[in-house]
Amino acid sequence: MARSALMSPSKLSKIENAKLAPSVTDVERILTAIGVSDEVKAEYTEAARASATEATAWRLLKRIGVHKGQQAAKALEAQLSTLRLFQPALVPGLLQTPEYIRAVLRRHNLSEDALTRTINGRLERQAVLYDSTKSLQFVITEPVLRWRIIPPQMMAAQLDRIASISRLPHVDIRVVPLTIQQHDIANHAFVIRDDHMVTIETVHAEVVVTDPRDVWTVRR
Repeated sequence: MARSALMSPSKLSKIENAKLAPSVTDVERILTAIGVSDEVKAEYTEAARASATEATAWRLLKRIGVHKGQQAAKALEAQLSTLRLFQPALVPGLLQTPEYIRAVLRRHNLSEDALTRTINGRLERQAVLYDSTKSLQFVITEPVLRWRIIPPQMMAAQLDRIASISRLPHVDIRVVPLTIQQHDIANHAFVIRDDHMVTIETVHAEVVVTDPRDVWTVRR
């Protein structure tokens, strides 16, 4: 069951014993694994959505292990067929070089072991870039390419990686130039997965939205 639901046996056990509240994604995976009817799946998924919007504070993620967040993201990316990502401040994680990842993670004050495991986890996620069955669309702003997050030579390598990945036929990378007048303000980075889940990164937490009405609002 745990394998089919893409989660560890210990996590499934905690959910079964009411020691851990399942997320909407957890509920969807479990219902899919046990093969319930579409009607039952819709009923329980809607109940999970109605309970609350999910928000995981960065401090909580740090306590349970930042690398586990990479594992969860990898599982989601393995299932999706279309990913749309907007990032106004940093190079998207799937496009980052090891040096850039290390620089970004420094702000979390991780131990060297945790840092290494998280970097490796993010690099493992990047294998999805070469899955031609998926459509991966990235929109970043021009300042992302100009921030001095890492030394110039390393940033040149980072830009070269972005250019290389952009040549893959199923990957679309676009840059919003500073010279274009903007008609709206993008406050946060967000990811849309298959039109049914939006992950929004704020200063203090990661918010997961699954209500179709809210997903549509973000898409607009």
